[in-house]
Amino acid sequence: MLERLQKILAEAGVGSRRECERIIAAGRVTVDGKRVTTLGTTADADKSRICCDDMPIKKQRTIYYLLNKPKGFVCTNRDELGRLQAIDIIENVTQRIYTIGRLDKESEGLIILTNDGDLANKLSHPKYEVSKTYFVEVDGYLTVTALKALESGVWLSFGKTQPVKVQHVRKGKQRSRFEMVLKEGRNREIRRMLNECNYKVRILRRIKIGNLYDPTLKIGRYRKLTDAEVKRLHALAERINTKDMKE
Repeated sequence: MLERLQKILAEAGVGSRRECERIIAAGRVTVDGKRVTTLGTTADADKSRICCDDMPIKKQRTIYYLLNKPKGFVCTNRDELGRLQAIDIIENVTQRIYTIGRLDKESEGLIILTNDGDLANKLSHPKYEVSKTYFVEVDGYLTVTALKALESGVWLSFGKTQPVKVQHVRKGKQRSRFEMVLKEGRNREIRRMLNECNYKVRILRRIKIGNLYDPTLKIGRYRKLTDAEVKRLHALAERINTKDMKE
């Protein structure tokens, strides 16, 4: 099957899709002995001999993990500050894996790790982000005014946030607990929204990705996704990108 060369390289663990594009443009890749520098070139990974820096690449088996990320870990493959990385929690993996989306260092909860670059790109589409559900605990009593502001959108530095769904609200004088369902997912968006409403976040935990939910998975633990879960994620990704092509 013909696929874009940068996709083949990324799925073989050479680097991210963008890194592989730079590698191709630099003339470091050959297909059946011919040097390729044109982005968008296609090849068949099962039939062609593809080399990077004169070393043949090997197509890797796709793997999928669900991790309940603890606080203190960052969701990046490169960190110049030397912080703990979520990918290092997964043991005995030889493939190059990366997270689908991110959770900030102080947040915890569910995140998918995989070497399936195609799925990651589709599920991370900036226009049709997959819905994610978060458990939130804040200081103080959640007022009706704040609740309405969250549900209608809050003005931040980049503009107004998309409306969110707030559910299962439990209010208290000292602490309030509730769930927030987002589709947008900008950097530290929930924390920034609540800060704008004068609330300090005590706990921020992602508990659901689309329909992917596992209340038995403890913080710091991980498991492989089932075949059925992977199929549902691929089906969701196809719906997202089909919708995008129609618009």
